[in-house]
Amino acid sequence: MSNSPDKRNEWRAIFYVQARVAILFVPVVASLLIIAALAGNERKSVPGTIDPTVTGSVR
Repeated sequence: MSNSPDKRNEWRAIFYVQARVAILFVPVVASLLIIAALAGNERKSVPGTIDPTVTGSVR
């Protein structure tokens, strides 16, 4: 690979484009992770077999 200035400018331009794309996506990914952490794992696809609202005397 030659060390011509044109090649270096091409690689520098490619690097800058990749850096700009990364800068755009980092806040998006970070905010999604924060939302997922705050949401927690409270979702249940199958309801539990024991209803916690039923008292022992009614069972």
